[in-house]
Amino acid sequence: MKADPKAYSKVMDGRTLLMFFAKPSLRTRVSFETGMSKMGGHAIYYNLSTSPIGVGKESWADTSRVMSRYVDIIMARLYCHKELEELISFSDVPVINALTDYTHPCQILADLLTIREKKGSLEGLKLCYLGDSNNNVTHSLMLGCHLMGMEMTVGCPDHVDYSPQPGITDQTSATIHHDAFEAAANADILYADTWMSYHIEKDEATKRTNDLTPYQVNAAIMAVANPEAIFMNCLPAQRGMEQTAEVIDGPQSVVFDQAENRMWAQNAVMDFLLEQQA
Repeated sequence: MKADPKAYSKVMDGRTLLMFFAKPSLRTRVSFETGMSKMGGHAIYYNLSTSPIGVGKESWADTSRVMSRYVDIIMARLYCHKELEELISFSDVPVINALTDYTHPCQILADLLTIREKKGSLEGLKLCYLGDSNNNVTHSLMLGCHLMGMEMTVGCPDHVDYSPQPGITDQTSATIHHDAFEAAANADILYADTWMSYHIEKDEATKRTNDLTPYQVNAAIMAVANPEAIFMNCLPAQRGMEQTAEVIDGPQSVVFDQAENRMWAQNAVMDFLLEQQA
């Protein structure tokens, strides 16, 4: 699709994507909406904060039953993973997880696409994630690397608040380290994510910064990775926090290619799911 977008410019002709947003978004909304447009389809943005679902007046079960009679495919960016599962269980059309508090699979599909573009293959590679690891991106990276046969290390503080959830850890081969340099040694990919996600209160910023600064991706960390290592961040990024400016703006950074690939990976997912339904 990325190599020849014109060949896919009509695959969504006459089809509609409904986008549920409970959590704020920039890249997710624009990438899905633009991607649907590029394939000849139509996307509807629906803000749950002003809807009957958002104020508890309508169930996800009823919403799912009705909406799947109107549209061809649904994507949902929600806080609660259980709400996504309820939406899926009552839908007659494909539902895409565009992020929950538990996982973020579309991001990791884009990440894996980017890594394959830059490295030629995923086989035998080591990815190191550093920072707060009790989040959807870390969880999906762990699952994605495991499925693709990649080695993954996680470097995070030795505290449950910052550690991947056991339900994910038990399913994967990722190893957890509390020393950033140990985790990053000989890595082919270094990955960071914001220390202040949307759900985190501002008054926690000072404590989180103090706890996570030892896991910042900086020149010293890059130096223990493989010389040809690439740096990734799913964005938004704060220079001087989870990574330094010299890293994210340096020659080993692929964050903007990574961001672009959100659209191409999601386009492929939508096309694949609707082909399966045909």
